[in-house]
Amino acid sequence: MLDNLKKYRVILASNSPRRKELLAGLGVEYEVRTLPDVDESYPGTLKGADIPLYIAKEKADAYHSMIQPDELMITADTIVWLDGRVLGKPKDREDAMQMLRDMSGRTHEVFTGVCITTTEWQRCFSAQTEVRFSELSEEEIVYYVDKYQPMDKAGAYGVQEWIGFIGVENISGSYYNIMGLPVQKLYRELQKV
Repeated sequence: MLDNLKKYRVILASNSPRRKELLAGLGVEYEVRTLPDVDESYPGTLKGADIPLYIAKEKADAYHSMIQPDELMITADTIVWLDGRVLGKPKDREDAMQMLRDMSGRTHEVFTGVCITTTEWQRCFSAQTEVRFSELSEEEIVYYVDKYQPMDKAGAYGVQEWIGFIGVENISGSYYNIMGLPVQKLYRELQKV
């Protein structure tokens, strides 16, 4: 469907297995290219959707000198936003459990920023999804953290895993955004290329 991309080699600048799966689901042929230690810090004045959008742009800037004229690069970043603060990737087991306790019985937001970059232009956008968790017992939280090891996930959870099955009461917005790539929005942006 995205025949307009045939003039480009599409590069996904991410090691995320979920982003790889989601981009493949669009039927896009791509290759993965990653750099070690790309800076993911951001100014403390940024809030909500502006944070992952800023980081996605910073990631694109880090790769910009490597992009060839026939390449199109996709960078993305996802955060969980609760009570005006970012719940990033947990530092350790206790941090992961505390994040899940904090979200238990409450609604949080998931924001993803995405940049599509070539040597000549860049398009960036963000997506927002509201997620409502039911009350999670301590036993459920411990079971999930110990069995699924969600240390590589913003907010310490994967919606497509056990905790999503038993804990997510309601979603308003893109389910795939919660997984790390708002593919419907990305598809529409790629159609414009």
